[in-house]
Amino acid sequence: MAVLTETVSSPVSEPPPPLLSVRNATLRFGERTLWSGLDLEVRRGEFIAVLGPNGSGKTSLMRAILGTQALSEGSIEILGQPVRRGSAQVGYVPQQQLADRGTPLRARDFVGLGLNGHRFGVPLPSRARRRAVDATLETVQASHLARRRIGDLSGGEQQRLRIGQALIGDSRLLLCDEPLISLDLYQQRAVSTLIDASRRDADRAVLMITHDINPVLDVVDRVVYLAEGQVRTGRVDEVLTSEVLSELYRTPVDVIRARGRIIVVGLPDGAHEGHEAHPRGGLEA
Repeated sequence: MAVLTETVSSPVSEPPPPLLSVRNATLRFGERTLWSGLDLEVRRGEFIAVLGPNGSGKTSLMRAILGTQALSEGSIEILGQPVRRGSAQVGYVPQQQLADRGTPLRARDFVGLGLNGHRFGVPLPSRARRRAVDATLETVQASHLARRRIGDLSGGEQQRLRIGQALIGDSRLLLCDEPLISLDLYQQRAVSTLIDASRRDADRAVLMITHDINPVLDVVDRVVYLAEGQVRTGRVDEVLTSEVLSELYRTPVDVIRARGRIIVVGLPDGAHEGHEAHPRGGLEA
C-alpha cells in the first residue's frame, strides 16, 4: 500500500526592510531644482559616497535624511518609518569647524553631548554615561585625549571626537558631511579607516559626502553623484565614467584611472568647486 506523505515547505522569511529608503525624492528652492527623481535604498553595512560640485544639493540631501529639510516631492523612510528629526537611528558628523583655540570643553564632555534625553527618553545615570563615553572614546581611538581641551587638539583629533559623538547613541546609519576636508593625507586615511571600522564592527550603513573619493575608494560600495539637477547612482565603475559624467555635465569629461586613483579632467568651470585640483591639471573625483 502506497503511503502518501505531505511535504511541508518552510516559510520563506521576508528580507529585512532597507535601513534607508528614498523614493522619487525632489528638492526645489524657488525656481531651482537641486535634484529630482532620486531613488536610493541603503542596506546595513553599506558604504555610499555622495559626490558632486558645490551647490548640487549634497548637504541638503543629508538634511532631508535628518528630517530638518522637507522634500518638495517624494519620501524618505528609516527602517520603514517616515524620517523624523532627532531619530536615534541616525548619527551625524557635520562639516568640520575647528574649535577656537583654548575652548575649555574637555574631549570626553564633547563626546558625551551625543547622549541626551530626546534620544533615550530620560538622561542616562552618571555612571552609565561615563561608561558609554569611555567605550566610545576607545572605539574612536581617542581615550588618551579624554581630559584634554578640544581647542588644543588637531583637526584630525577633533574629527575623531565628532565621529564619537555621532556613534555614542548606537546609531544604525552614519551621515558624514565632508569629514576629510582640511585634513592631511595621513589624517584622511586614519579618519576613513575609523569610519569604515565603525561600519563593519556594528553593521552600520555610512553615507559620506566627499570631494575626493580616492581616500575611501577601497571601501565604497556605491556612489550617488549629484550634478546639474540630475542624479546617478551605482557602483564606482558604473558612475565615474567619461560617458556618465559627460552626460551629466553636457560637456566632454574624461575619467582617468592611474595608480589606483581616479582623476576627472575637463569639468566645466562652474563644477570645479567640490573637486580637488590635481597637480597635472586634472581634478580628483
